[in-house]
Amino acid sequence: MGRYSMANTQSQAKSSGADIQTWDPENEQFWESTGKKIANRNLWISIPSLLCGFAVWLYWGIITVQMLNLGFPYEKSQLFTLMAIAGLTGATLRIPSTFFIRLAGGRNTIFFTTALLMLPAIGTGIALSDRETPFWVFQVLALLSGFGGGNFASSMSNISFFFPKKQQGLALGLNAGLGNFGVTTMQILVPLAMTVGMFGALGGESMTLVATSGTLIGKIPAGTEAWIQNAGYVWLLFLIPLAFAGWFGMNNLRETHVSPNIPGPLGSFGLISMMLCVGFACAILGLWLMLPEKVGGSGFNISKWIVLPLIIAATVFALKAIPGQIGESLTRQYKIFGNQHTWAMTVIYTMTFGSFIGFAASFPLTIKVIFGFQHVIVDGVMTHNTANPNGPSALMYAWMGPFIGALIRPVGGWVADKIGGALVTQICAVVMVAAALGVAYYMQLAYQSTSPEEFFVPFFILFLVLFAATGIANGSTFRTISQVFNREQAGPVLGWTSAVAAYGAFIMPKVLGEQIKATTPEYALYGFATFYALCIVINWWFYLRKSCEHYNP
Repeated sequence: MGRYSMANTQSQAKSSGADIQTWDPENEQFWESTGKKIANRNLWISIPSLLCGFAVWLYWGIITVQMLNLGFPYEKSQLFTLMAIAGLTGATLRIPSTFFIRLAGGRNTIFFTTALLMLPAIGTGIALSDRETPFWVFQVLALLSGFGGGNFASSMSNISFFFPKKQQGLALGLNAGLGNFGVTTMQILVPLAMTVGMFGALGGESMTLVATSGTLIGKIPAGTEAWIQNAGYVWLLFLIPLAFAGWFGMNNLRETHVSPNIPGPLGSFGLISMMLCVGFACAILGLWLMLPEKVGGSGFNISKWIVLPLIIAATVFALKAIPGQIGESLTRQYKIFGNQHTWAMTVIYTMTFGSFIGFAASFPLTIKVIFGFQHVIVDGVMTHNTANPNGPSALMYAWMGPFIGALIRPVGGWVADKIGGALVTQICAVVMVAAALGVAYYMQLAYQSTSPEEFFVPFFILFLVLFAATGIANGSTFRTISQVFNREQAGPVLGWTSAVAAYGAFIMPKVLGEQIKATTPEYALYGFATFYALCIVINWWFYLRKSCEHYNP
């Protein structure tokens, strides 16, 4: 890099909110003198913003458990539906979010999408203040929670441009891994926040628990007062300062391969809003086709395996049809779909992140439904509605799985930087097959037992192993992407693969809910294990064969 370019960049960097015209992290002189400081600042604002996005997206897994404990008048299947709605919407919004950075810039995107999270947070708090709130209101709020799921694609794409290739595994692992801590943070913070009236009169009245609840520090007996509305309101304490930090502390990179022709802030917000509306419309249509009439669906009950590809295709083509700058820019970015490695990495990342986010979304309610009830035969029929006084508290244990998965993710990126992303992913995939089969075995035993708590410890340990494997493989997979694709394509591919993988947050709660209703929850895990075995073959074919194009990058 020439002196003029470096001086220009340094001058612009004096204002933390300034657009940067020249960015060359592969130039060691530039990186050490200027680039590292700017990149790290953007990274450490991005991480807590992403953390809050994950928290708001997936807090329905905890909220639904507490709704059962407080006697909200909804069926278990309806509550699983809320998680599925949030999961599908968040995944679908990742598709337009994949392309936000090029169209609107990193600073503009992260600020605006973080601010949007305040809408579901406030709405959820208001809705939870009343047991009589209509179910459709919760469905709308679960839909809006999808903002948080969509943010991951733009966040990862943005950070990928700031760091040199040799550090992208660690940087992306930190952004994604610590961002994933939003799940754990939520699962710890929300139960605690619900135990106190922290907002006084502004936060609304308490409710009385009709069933035992809990936090990470112990059980809370029935009859105790609870403020479930705090599950929404508490996130405003973080989102408001983070929105300010994003605006005043982050940068737009106006490099040709990043964000060359972005409009002003208001124009950027308009572009983002338009593309999010396209994602919402496609998600709503897909949900309507799949869901039964009693929860606002069409009643057609079209298979999710048919509808999901249609949602993805509809979103992609609808975005391309937008006239003007958006359509023109997407024409260039859609070149990633002509690369076979885009599709290979999409499948592999669905195995890793799709599993992590799907299990994180469904883990609390799965523990509650399988171990919180006795499974007894009444008049020759197996029933699953008798409360188990010895059952473990889902709110005490569920946070540990996502915590391990998120904590270990940067380790996966770091190890992959040393020995190769594909090799690390392959080892993790083998572990995931074995752990999934083990979870299935103990799940089957528990769901046929009058004392399911006897099988909780091995079930729980194997699930933690499953979470750990997904976390390590998340980091290693991103390392592979950064090596296989050039700088222009790496960002959109990161966003696209994370978008498709995020459908795990819809598929897994849906599949687990269906199989629990059919009294065969173990079948869900058998299906997941089969998919992991397929991914082992794909990963070997594209990245571990001696003659492949990108051998163990």
